[in-house]
Amino acid sequence: MASLVNHLCASLFLLPIGLRRLFCSSSLYLKNTSLFRSKTWYLSDPKWINLDLYALTVALPIASFSLIFLFFSISTGHITYRFSFLHQSLLLFLYWVLAILFVLRDSIDLLVILDNFLFVFGGILFFVEYSFIGEGTSGLVGEAVYGLCGNLSLVCGLCCLYLAIRPGAFFAEYCLCCGLVLKGTWFLQAGLCLYTDVFGLKGCHKIEILPGSGNVEFKCDLEEDGLRGVALVNLLFVGHAIIVFLVSLGMLALLSSNTNLRHGEASGPLLAGLESESALMRALPEFEVFLSKCKEMECDYPFSDLLARCFIKKGCRSMRWIQCL
Repeated sequence: MASLVNHLCASLFLLPIGLRRLFCSSSLYLKNTSLFRSKTWYLSDPKWINLDLYALTVALPIASFSLIFLFFSISTGHITYRFSFLHQSLLLFLYWVLAILFVLRDSIDLLVILDNFLFVFGGILFFVEYSFIGEGTSGLVGEAVYGLCGNLSLVCGLCCLYLAIRPGAFFAEYCLCCGLVLKGTWFLQAGLCLYTDVFGLKGCHKIEILPGSGNVEFKCDLEEDGLRGVALVNLLFVGHAIIVFLVSLGMLALLSSNTNLRHGEASGPLLAGLESESALMRALPEFEVFLSKCKEMECDYPFSDLLARCFIKKGCRSMRWIQCL
């Protein structure tokens, strides 16, 4: 990652996305646990509420082109560090393609772009991010910080692949949401620790570009300082994980106790399926009561409002009609 600004921008996007996803998915799960189905993006009506998605479609290509500019502006002596910007630019472009697919999913026929495909595509992107993250950075503490970021990307990718197979698995959805939120907070922490002296680790200096080297390095004065820094990084990560876990549990408890705060009644075309399935389940008992009050008869008017078509007995080849008493 290039600088504190890059880490701050990543945090500003990941935190709202993760929290909004946790809020929407938890609301739908608490509404009806048996009918819950995870969605790649929880859209709402009116469309201006989906401002975060439209902001991504604008910001991601701008960020991608800015990284390409950094790739050409850095001197040719730092080959690995330079190409890390090119790889990050490619990754952001692929995330932009995914965001465009989310928008198209809302605009065209729902059967054209399936959620399973989008989950698989998103999982692949997380795995690509796992292979690129921390590239061009050396040093014991720097590798530890970006190693934890990579592990979060790996967890998010596995959750996406599992949701592509089992979209009703709320535990995988919950882990994906918490992973996105934790990535947002940890990217900010990584930027503060690695690129500033004020929030840096004791005995260590902010990342510097080494002359004649292909990498940038997070240097510490003594080996003991580096080992202490790694231990402190792990402790900070555990603290972030505990805070995110408590916040997620608090949101679940709040939504469970107060139904007025939950996400809208399956608003948007991506959520309408849940409402129709729920209405169908509620209508089945009423339809059975209706049939119990009806009698068998022959009818020549199949389009009457009082008639319902059904098979009278098993093995009957002809269609008969039932009229309400």
